[in-house]
Amino acid sequence: MSVILGKGEHRYRVVENWARLPDGWEFMDVGAVAVDSKDRVYVFNRGEHPMIVFDRDGNFLRSWGEGQFPRAHGLHIDKDDTLYCTDDGGHFVRKCTTEGKVLLEIGVPGKPAPYMSGSPFHRCTHTALSPRGDIYVSDGYGNARVHKYSPDGKLLMSWGEPGSGPGQFNIVHNIATDAEGWVYVADRENHRVQVFDGNGTYEAQWNNLHRPCGLYCCHGAQPSFVIGELGPGMRVNLKHPNLGPRISIVDKQGALIARLGGEQGAGLAAGKFLAPHGIALDSRGDIYVGEVSYTNWPSSFPDQPMPRPLRSLQKLERVQ
Repeated sequence: MSVILGKGEHRYRVVENWARLPDGWEFMDVGAVAVDSKDRVYVFNRGEHPMIVFDRDGNFLRSWGEGQFPRAHGLHIDKDDTLYCTDDGGHFVRKCTTEGKVLLEIGVPGKPAPYMSGSPFHRCTHTALSPRGDIYVSDGYGNARVHKYSPDGKLLMSWGEPGSGPGQFNIVHNIATDAEGWVYVADRENHRVQVFDGNGTYEAQWNNLHRPCGLYCCHGAQPSFVIGELGPGMRVNLKHPNLGPRISIVDKQGALIARLGGEQGAGLAAGKFLAPHGIALDSRGDIYVGEVSYTNWPSSFPDQPMPRPLRSLQKLERVQ
């Protein structure tokens, strides 16, 4: 019998073994997922084939990017089905076609800015677009900044600094925008999402989140947001219930609408998560969850040998 997560209007069926990889392939960590206008699913991962493309039924279509991405991290797709691939290990963002042709590159591959200098990039994490096409990049692990670029890749401005106050960041891990131009930033280790206007002015923050990692805006007149939350990362609270890993759905004010999983910690059973890192939805409202399972295993299960392969991609099919 299928496992169902959620309640009421927000119920999702766990689709096990959805992605049909070619024989001998594995994803390793899945940093991010995106879905195009034809419901093709792009899986940005840290295996030998960085971008693997499937149809909505999980059939393999193609791969690209081999040898070109040191550490896949973030993926955004625009209304024209153009992909923005953010690589934190390479310190760059590449704008690509769905076939992998590079249209624009921001950052110098392999040459990070000085640690916490505020200059782009030091392990950038994700990308989002304003309604007019400006490019926002969250940056990231070795910085505490958001950078805003023109559509042709010219740096316009940056904001943010290390800390826990408004407009400060402790691992600025993901970024999203809505149709009105508000900018939403997953401030992971401050356990919040911060909201800014298009020029970096702090407006609000959403609390009651646990290490928000993945962030997806469901566009519309009243957008909701799907957030992937990591579970505890320290031995002292490793077994605490109700901290995730899990998926949360919130409204534009950050109020909780639904929560999927996470009551009893991490796991490999259907309905459990290891490390939700990248989130995307298709035209039917099905949720695709990329997980950095291999990176997370030693902290979630420090005394257990790591099984291979680990599940690092899940599909949650919305129950109509």
